[in-house]
Amino acid sequence: MTAASPSHSTGPADLLRFVLAGSVDDGKSTLIGRLLYDIEAIYEDHWEALRQRAVQLGQSGPDLALLTDGLRAEREQGITIDVAYRYFSTPKRRFIVADAPGHEQYTRNMATAASTADVAVVLIDARHGVLIQSKRHGFIASLLGVPHQIVAINKMDAVGYDREVFERIRAEYLSFAERLDCRHFTFVPVSALEGDNVVRLSDRMPWYSGPSLLNCLEDSGRGSLLDRPGLVDLRFPVQYIVRSHSDFRGYAGTLASGIVRTGDEVLVLPGGRRTRVRRLIHDRRDVEYAFAPQAVTICLADEIDVSRGDMIVHPANVPWLADDLELLVIWMHQDPLRTDHEYLIKHTTNLVRARPSTIHYEIDPGTLRRLPAASLGLNAIGRVTCRLTKPVLCDEYTRNRQTGAVIFIDPINNFTVGAGVIIDRSHGYRRPDQEDLSAPTSVDETVPVTPAQRLTERRRQACTLWLTGLSGSGKSTLANALEARLLAHGHPCIVLDGDHLRRTLNSDLGFSTADRSENIRRVAEVARLFNEAGVTAIVALISPYREDRQLARQRIGAERLVEVYVDAPLDVCEARDPKGLYARARSGDLPAFTGVSAPYEPPTPPDLRIPTGEISLEAATRSLRAALEKQED
Repeated sequence: MTAASPSHSTGPADLLRFVLAGSVDDGKSTLIGRLLYDIEAIYEDHWEALRQRAVQLGQSGPDLALLTDGLRAEREQGITIDVAYRYFSTPKRRFIVADAPGHEQYTRNMATAASTADVAVVLIDARHGVLIQSKRHGFIASLLGVPHQIVAINKMDAVGYDREVFERIRAEYLSFAERLDCRHFTFVPVSALEGDNVVRLSDRMPWYSGPSLLNCLEDSGRGSLLDRPGLVDLRFPVQYIVRSHSDFRGYAGTLASGIVRTGDEVLVLPGGRRTRVRRLIHDRRDVEYAFAPQAVTICLADEIDVSRGDMIVHPANVPWLADDLELLVIWMHQDPLRTDHEYLIKHTTNLVRARPSTIHYEIDPGTLRRLPAASLGLNAIGRVTCRLTKPVLCDEYTRNRQTGAVIFIDPINNFTVGAGVIIDRSHGYRRPDQEDLSAPTSVDETVPVTPAQRLTERRRQACTLWLTGLSGSGKSTLANALEARLLAHGHPCIVLDGDHLRRTLNSDLGFSTADRSENIRRVAEVARLFNEAGVTAIVALISPYREDRQLARQRIGAERLVEVYVDAPLDVCEARDPKGLYARARSGDLPAFTGVSAPYEPPTPPDLRIPTGEISLEAATRSLRAALEKQED
C-alpha cells in the first residue's frame, strides 16, 4: 500500500481544514485511520510497523487508531491527548485533519484545533447517544466560527445499523443545535471499524440516501473566495521594520486577511495616514499582489512613521478601535480567571496589559444556560469584559478570525492561560476616525488645584475646538487626525465625539429640540472640565442650532472656545453617507434628521471655516493646529 498521490490543484479553495471531535472512545482516531486506509494514503513502512505491532500483541489486525495516536502515552492508554494533525488528499481536494482529544480536561486542545478549521466533524457513539462532551465540542466549534458541522454517528455496527437509533440521535442533537450560531449540519451514519459510509456508501444501511463522510468533506465550503470576509478585509499587522540598507524601508509581517496589490491606496492605523503600496516582496522577490496568510514585506510610497503593532488596511474597510474588549473566553489553566489579576493579551502583533473588569456569566455547555460566575475555572467558557491599557484595532470574530481573537498570557510565568473571541460592538467599539472619550482620571480632593495653578504649570491656556457641521462633513475624521498630531508632540488633548457620547453619557437623550440642547449643555460642561484640567478638548458634534452653540461658548468661556465650521455641501455629505443615515432619512426611517428633515444653522461667522470638500485632510489639520496655537498662546 502506498501513499495517495497529492492532487495537482493548489488553489486555496481546494484545501480544507477540519477538526474531528467527540467524547472519549467515540472512535475518532479509528475513523481517521479508516479514512486514510480506504483512500490508500498510508505509507507502506508505517503500515508494516502497525502490522508487526498487532502480531506482537496477538491482535487480529492493525489498530487503525494508531495512525494518529503518536504519543507513547496515547498508545498505552488508547486515548488522544494532544491534537494530531494529518495531511491527505484525494483527486478532488487536499485536507488537513486535526484529531482533537475527547477528555474534558483536554478541552483547550480541541479549541486550539477548531480555531483554524473550516468544518467540524462531531463524532457520536451510537450506543451512548449525545453526551455532554459532544455538546461541549459542538458549542466550541460554533463559538470559534466553524461554519459547517458534520455529525458522524459512529459504531452503527454495534446497534445493528438501526435507523431509529440514528434518527433519535439526529433529533436530539438538532434540538441542542438550535441555540448555536452554526446553521449548516449534515448527519452521516458510519462504522469506522467496518468502513461503512466513511469513504464508500454501505449496503448495510439502505435506508440512508445521503453522501459518505468523504463526499461531505470534498463538497464542503466550495463558495466563492470573494464571499469570504477573510479575503475581503485587508488586515496587515506590522511585525517588524526592515532596513536592509539606508535606501530601503519595508514593513514585514503576515497578512492576517485580505488581498493587497501594488498601487493600492492604503491607510496606516492608528495614525490615520493615507498612502499607496509602492512595492510588495514575497519569498525574496517582487510580486504584484499577495493574499492571506502569506508573509510579505510592504514598501509604501510615502515616508510614514510606522511601528510594530500598527495595521495597514484599505481606507474604505477599517477595523474597530477598542479600549475595552467584550469577549467569550475559553479558560485553559487550573488557576482561574479573576478580576483582581492582570494579564497580557496577545492580539495580532500587539501585546497589551489588560485586567478583566466584569465576568458577566459562565455558559453551561450542556444546556447553554448562562450561570452567574465570580471567576472562570479550567475549561470554563464565559463572557468577560477586559479593560486594556492600550487600544487595539479589532474586528468581531464572526467577521474576521485573525483580528477577532486574543489569547491570555500570565505575565508571571508566560503561560498561555486562555483564549477569547471578540463579540458585541454595542458596548462602545469605534472606528479609528471616531475616537471616544477615555475614562476620566480621578482627582484627589484632599489636594485641590485651581485653574490658575494648572495654567501656571502648563504655561498655556487649554481651549476647546468646537467642530460643527452636517453628518458626513468630516468632523470626526478631522478631530481624530488633529488629536493624533497633537499627542505625537506631547500636547494633552481629548476628542469628545458626538456618536460615542450619545451611546454613553447622553444615552438617555433623544433628538427633540430640548434633548439636543441638553446634549450640547452636557458636552460643553465636560469640555470645560477638561480645559480647567489643562487638556485641550476637540468636540465633534453636529450641534445644528446657533443658540445652543452660543450657550456652549458661555459655559466654556468665550476666551477658550474656537467655533470651527466643518463646511461640506449637503450633496457631498450625502454622497459620503458613511453610516447610511441620509438614505434612512430620505426613506422616512429617521425623522428630524439634520439637513434633510431638520434645519442646520451655520455659524455667522465662525472663528474658522474648514471646507472639507475642497482641501485635503492634511491641510485642514494644519489650519486647526494653527488656530489652536493662536488661541492658547
